[in-house]
Amino acid sequence: MAPEKKQKRLFGTNGVRGIIGKDMTPDLVLHIGEALGTMRKGCIAIGRDTRTSGDTLAGAIKSGLLATGCDVVDCGILPTPALQYIVRENYDGGAMITASHNPPEYNGVKIIEPDGTEMGDEDTIHLEELIANRTFPVRSWDKVGREFANPHLVNEYTRAIISKFPKEPGQRMTVVVDPGSGPACATTPVILRALGCRVLTINGIMDGTFPGRLPEPSPDGLFGLSALVTASGAAFGVAHDGDADRAVFVDETGQFIDENQEFALVAQYICQKSKGTLVTPVSTSQMVEMVANQAGCDVMYTPVGSIYVARTMRKLINEGKPVVFGGEGNGGLIFPDHQFCRDGGMTAAMMVAILASTRMPLSELIRTLPKRSIIKEKIATRNGLRVIEKLSGIYTHEQVDLTDGLKIRRGNSWALVRASGTEPLIRIMVDADDAQQGDAFFMELKDHISHALLSMG
Repeated sequence: MAPEKKQKRLFGTNGVRGIIGKDMTPDLVLHIGEALGTMRKGCIAIGRDTRTSGDTLAGAIKSGLLATGCDVVDCGILPTPALQYIVRENYDGGAMITASHNPPEYNGVKIIEPDGTEMGDEDTIHLEELIANRTFPVRSWDKVGREFANPHLVNEYTRAIISKFPKEPGQRMTVVVDPGSGPACATTPVILRALGCRVLTINGIMDGTFPGRLPEPSPDGLFGLSALVTASGAAFGVAHDGDADRAVFVDETGQFIDENQEFALVAQYICQKSKGTLVTPVSTSQMVEMVANQAGCDVMYTPVGSIYVARTMRKLINEGKPVVFGGEGNGGLIFPDHQFCRDGGMTAAMMVAILASTRMPLSELIRTLPKRSIIKEKIATRNGLRVIEKLSGIYTHEQVDLTDGLKIRRGNSWALVRASGTEPLIRIMVDADDAQQGDAFFMELKDHISHALLSMG
């Protein structure tokens, strides 16, 4: 019998997160710092988003790193992709204090590897074991690390993005930016102005209480952005999540653009210019594969999570295969000629380039994309893996993909059932050619899931 594969218990798909004072404490973050300092020697870069608890947790992780002999450079408040870029260019690792899109009472830690990607599963499991066992070789007084502050390093990140667009494609274009009171307040407006855009902002002052809207840039929270876009005659509006590794858009009419449509539009633009492989999770809409194939590119699927996308892209490139683009259907896009992580600032700049190149309104560009009917639902259960096992037995006669959960393909349509890695629930997603087909596929799946749950008692 094969040994049971070890699983992450503390860290989720994108770091560890929790409510401050309950799940996420300075004591825990101190131990994360000590474990990281035990695994990664050298100089470690630290950054944080605007959350009110950021200073406390940054101090805790720095203490752990310094105690184990690492030097620390404090980069201050900046987007996660900015820290990832800085680490890749200059340092031996990094730690970002952020809870991304979670509400303000949350905070967390993302561990960054020297190549700028987030720490992989195997090393994360080892990190968790060190934390659990409290086996940290704390150094003597003459061998502890040193701390430096360099908040200006974020400028390296903005300059790197600006350098990708030397012809200032945003001239005579107005763009509204909603950083959501997060760290992109100091980066995305700078980037877009350098591209020639006239930039207006909403929620553009850093504030860890997030007074204007929650860190998740959902359609319900972006009415202010939409109103300012239409009132100013802007070409589009862009909003970021709490650490600005994602970007979502509203068109010139103030209409929210579905993140899968955003992904497909950028993929279409890139794949028309370069040929190779696009990498994305199994949860991404079929419209992305359709536009990539139409432009002569192929698609490779990974488990859900940007780290799996980024690592697969790097692996393919190391094997000598051309990789043109990657990302997730949540506004987190990865541009391999820039860096191997989700980057909201780069995505905002790319949208400017797309509109300048096509000379079409964003709403018109979206209408040219393949039409899809997408259904998403969550079902609370702690038996997600057992449900998927039962479903696998039902759909043996169909084309299935077990990369992450159970994905059932029927022509250009598919359904995905997967157990959440962070919550006691299963997620259902159906992506169909039309609403009638999608509804039927969804009801069929939901009926099988209900019977499976009843059989478990």
